[in-house]
Amino acid sequence: MKKFFYLLVLFLGIGSAQAQDIYVNFYGSYAFDDSFDSYYDYQAYYEGKIKGGFQWGGGLEYKPSPYMGFEFTYLRQDTNSPTWYQTYNTIREQYTNFDLGINYLMLGANRYFSRPSSQFQGYGGLMAGMVIANLDNPDNGRSSDATKFSWGAKLGGIFWMNDYFGIRMQAQLLSAVQGAGGGFYFDGYGPQATVVTYSTFYQFSLGGGVVFSLN
Repeated sequence: MKKFFYLLVLFLGIGSAQAQDIYVNFYGSYAFDDSFDSYYDYQAYYEGKIKGGFQWGGGLEYKPSPYMGFEFTYLRQDTNSPTWYQTYNTIREQYTNFDLGINYLMLGANRYFSRPSSQFQGYGGLMAGMVIANLDNPDNGRSSDATKFSWGAKLGGIFWMNDYFGIRMQAQLLSAVQGAGGGFYFDGYGPQATVVTYSTFYQFSLGGGVVFSLN
């Protein structure tokens, strides 16, 4: 965690507070598939995918200068996770297409760059926060929740239609990472339940959105 904030400070650099602004951001993008797997031994393993789909959300960003901003972001994706698995309590491999809801709550910093008098404003950003996920097993009606540390990075640009409204284009990477005691959980170990995973996963997305300046 400390390394992230050191990197954040270097990334932002030293900026003078020349102006203040608030951006209200709305996001929409397509998140691509990501695979995960883990093999304890031949009797306990899982292998599956987090399917791609529409990811939406919004953010509130405070800009103490034209070149830097600090943003709180919420992102949501409803998708499926087809998974093949076997546990010590089962005698054969099982398959379940889990229903998965993923929520990101992130705090981050964005660095902006643009030419004088240009309508296009480029940016890059780093984020850290948490992912809250809900997994439902449609085969037996059971569900579980998990909260894990997550990080992200993004790169994009804003084309300003006027002083108050812009169209955003963005590429983004989000990840839920393993902690010291485990990782991202598909919880509920047992023959009637889901399956437990400890996989770090990565979600790459392409999309855009709109931004309103409240300056």
